[in-house]
Amino acid sequence: MEKILRERHGLRGQDFLFSLTKTYPRREQVMHYGEDDLRFITRLLGEVGIWFRFTADTRLHIDVAEFCDSQQGYEKGLTLPSVPPSGQQSAGVDAVWEMACRHRVVEQQVSTRDYNYREATADMNAQVDVTRGETTTFGEAYHWGDNYLTAGNVHDRHPAPESGAFYARLRHERYLNGQTRMQATTSCPTLCPGQVLKVTGGEEVAGEFADGVLVTAMHSHARRDADFAVEFAGIPDSPDVGYRPEPGARPVMAGTLPARVTSTRENDTYGHIDKHGRYRVNMLFDRARWETGFESLWVRQSRPYAGDTYGLHLPLLAGTEVAIGFEDGNPDRPYIAGVLHDSAHGDHVTIRNDKRNVLRTPANNKIRLDDERGKEHIKLSTEYGGKSQLNLGHLVDSDRQPRGEGFELRTDSRGAIRAQKGIFISADGQAQAQGQVLDMEPAVSNLAEAREQMMSISGDAQKATANPADLQAQITLLEQQLTDLKKSVLLVSAPEGIALTSGEHLQVSAGHNLIATAGKNADVSVVKNLFIGVGSALSVFVRKLGIRLIANQGPVQMQAQNDLMALLARKEISIVSTEDSIEIIAKKRVTINGGGSYITLNASGIESATAGEYRTRAGYYVRREKAQHKPDIAPLANAINDGSHNIRYLCTDDNGVPMMNTPYRAFLADGSVLEGVSDGEGYTKLFTSAQVQDVLLHMIPEAINA
Repeated sequence: MEKILRERHGLRGQDFLFSLTKTYPRREQVMHYGEDDLRFITRLLGEVGIWFRFTADTRLHIDVAEFCDSQQGYEKGLTLPSVPPSGQQSAGVDAVWEMACRHRVVEQQVSTRDYNYREATADMNAQVDVTRGETTTFGEAYHWGDNYLTAGNVHDRHPAPESGAFYARLRHERYLNGQTRMQATTSCPTLCPGQVLKVTGGEEVAGEFADGVLVTAMHSHARRDADFAVEFAGIPDSPDVGYRPEPGARPVMAGTLPARVTSTRENDTYGHIDKHGRYRVNMLFDRARWETGFESLWVRQSRPYAGDTYGLHLPLLAGTEVAIGFEDGNPDRPYIAGVLHDSAHGDHVTIRNDKRNVLRTPANNKIRLDDERGKEHIKLSTEYGGKSQLNLGHLVDSDRQPRGEGFELRTDSRGAIRAQKGIFISADGQAQAQGQVLDMEPAVSNLAEAREQMMSISGDAQKATANPADLQAQITLLEQQLTDLKKSVLLVSAPEGIALTSGEHLQVSAGHNLIATAGKNADVSVVKNLFIGVGSALSVFVRKLGIRLIANQGPVQMQAQNDLMALLARKEISIVSTEDSIEIIAKKRVTINGGGSYITLNASGIESATAGEYRTRAGYYVRREKAQHKPDIAPLANAINDGSHNIRYLCTDDNGVPMMNTPYRAFLADGSVLEGVSDGEGYTKLFTSAQVQDVLLHMIPEAINA
């Protein structure tokens, strides 16, 4: 108000005076719209119970507008007699006449309620009875939306300004101001509003005039044929009920007003919001200059969906046009009712792409739903990492040219698919999305059929004394893990084939069993080397057409490095060298037996025997001195212990000095005893065991000196 008085009307500090008993809080926003200055000021003052009057400054010879909010602002001390006018009235003696009082029943109490979204669960009810139960009042007045932030204390005679209790008390005082209305006429030229007038006289003076009347309004008139007179109106002077002027109707904001979102940063690339998700806006009708980003209070945005830390909120950038609505039409309670495109911020859906529904952010994160019949598609896209997209339906490029159909999940960066309870990937069809999500009957049927094939071949292998397959592991995998994704597994199924390819490496690894079954053929082709490593046993069983191992170039080696090798055939065994020799070498003995006749070769000699005819054929027969040729036999690798636990011990004396080259005896948990000698650093040999066990180590240093 002071700003309006000084800047718009040229008033100086001496032209007005605020004599207030309360400290009023600074409001978030006060909007002046559709009112002239006088109406705006009187409404704001009246809403909080402030009244004003004009007085004369005799020192400066100016009129002063004085603003007050309590009985302390009343001017008391004026007393006039009750004398009706007559022709014999003494000149210069002021009096009061034509006194009248009008009474009516007013509200007994006032209740107010408001809503403050900043404290959404707070109790905002306030109920006040200023008269403390006076019986001449009746009923209740209920008021909603006085625009207060706290309920206040209804039991406090002077509640906090602009609280619910404060407004309830003001309203009740305003109602009580209308309980008794007084009017009269006087010849006193110094009478003015804000004065308390007491009238003396006889019985014609009502008690209200005798106790004092607060002058609230007056009208002066004089003519050449009539004396000067002042008609005034007022209310009883009361220590409990102060004068509260009617504030006048608040402007009702119909519809919306255009505004733009603002920010404290120039060309801000992100939304300027506070911790509650609110914005500041610049009303386009506002001609005042404000600091950038502080043109309004923080304004909420109306959204189609909201809840406790969930909802739909797309941050607005500075410069975005918004439509400002007002709660209950109150100009001091604005909110963002909607967001609009304009010529400076064009719409991304126009006649050029009117079949598309698009949600696009300033950084080009996008959800696009195309409704063109026969070409429906959905696109979810982000620019980070080059471009990452999920495309569904009719797939098109940037020129809207078809590039496929179905779905595509792609990224120029890294990708991961993760499901804690299992993943089922299938090319088995479900037309029109009919069927259960985990309907894996085709996949399970294929696996069950493969299991039956494996059981048949494994049974035959066992009959042929070959090692059978681990069928129980396959049964457990299918029935207790894969079916309905009972465990955290990955099941991939396709009715007509699956291909895996890599430009470099392709690795297949299993912590337990690796199971492969083919209904017909299995082909493995390796351009260079093929390594097959088996930790325990390799069992190869062929039911019908045999085994063919062929090396076109290079030698073929078969070794049983630490055990026997047996070749057994029901029919002929043929060993042929087409261009060189055949050597059969044994370090100890070679026995060739055919039908019971045999020949044995060892270091001691040669023994041949037969139960039948012994026939020798030769071109000539030569007997020479004895001779012997010991062939070079390639050494074989020692047995490799495959224990899963390997440990060695460092042997030290009481001083921590390693006991090098010292005999020891190790007692194992299974009762076995191992002996050895520590090495040059004091370490024992490596102990290998399939399971963790305790080892008792006994050092024998005295054996060194023996």
